Amino acid sequence: MTNLNAQWRLAARPVGLPNLSDWEYVEVAAAEPADGEFLVKLEYLSLDPAMRGWMNEVRSYVPPVGIGEVMRAGGLGRIVQSRHPDYGVGEQVSGMFGVQQYATSDGTGVNRVDTTLAAAPVYLGGLGMTALTAYFGLLDIGRPEPGQTVVVSGAAGAVGSIAGQIARIKGCRVVGIAGGREKCEWITDELGFDAAIDYKRGDLRAQLREQTPDGVDVYFDNVGGEILDEVLRRIARGARVVICGAISQYNAEQPTRGPANYMQLLVMRASMTGFLVFDFAPRYGEGIAQLAEWLSSGKLKSREDIVTGRLEKFPEVFLRLFRGENTGKLVLELIENEG
Repeated sequence: MTNLNAQWRLAARPVGLPNLSDWEYVEVAAAEPADGEFLVKLEYLSLDPAMRGWMNEVRSYVPPVGIGEVMRAGGLGRIVQSRHPDYGVGEQVSGMFGVQQYATSDGTGVNRVDTTLAAAPVYLGGLGMTALTAYFGLLDIGRPEPGQTVVVSGAAGAVGSIAGQIARIKGCRVVGIAGGREKCEWITDELGFDAAIDYKRGDLRAQLREQTPDGVDVYFDNVGGEILDEVLRRIARGARVVICGAISQYNAEQPTRGPANYMQLLVMRASMTGFLVFDFAPRYGEGIAQLAEWLSSGKLKSREDIVTGRLEKFPEVFLRLFRGENTGKLVLELIENEG
């Protein structure tokens, strides 16, 4: 019997926050794998802020999703058909499969998932690309040293929650910036951050001054905008500012605003560096091995914020990212459409 493949395809370039009309939901017959390919039935979708940028027709590190194309997204699923010599039916794999129920692949960029070591969703969270982003961004770009002060924005999100914990493991004083009392309590009480700043309380400048009396040695930035400006006021001499993301700017209808206080980099002989996790692809094995060791020992905690539903729920769940409704890694667990 032919499998029915539900898909979300990009229908329009969003202006500001995406609307339901920016995607088109379709149901088509799933493709049959060709020689050297396999067919994956998706069980989990990874929902990430970067997906918003992929919808824009602008110069970036990857081509934009084309109008009419399946929305780009990471996912995890099980192989149900295979004509590939190295992949067999029943294996669980993760990769960039798109927002759909079934996907074909030739194995490029695909990783096997071993659920005897960790639950499947963890391979999209604590052992996934967001965790690797935190690992390499903090350690290779931020280069924290024991005793230094590390500030992480978006600290209750998928990347920030891991970055802050790694800084703690490395012996740093860790201050997380998050929105709301519940998230701030989670990063301090559960994840071991030394302090939390609730940007929703207001007077961010005063809160930063209180929690970083000796300045900021490493700032891991996930949000950009006003928070970046305020942290730049607090950087210490020789500080490293790691530009990972700018979720506060992704739905802006005006051109992205740059940092107002960038001259602090000159005054404090500091650096600001952007990076992409893909640059570290040859070292993914190293990162996953270390993350897995920390997870198994209890030094690192991974939280997957899992929403269960049919693929039709994708736009609704995706937009939670921009309303600050997720804690940890946002994942859509798929219930298969019948047909």
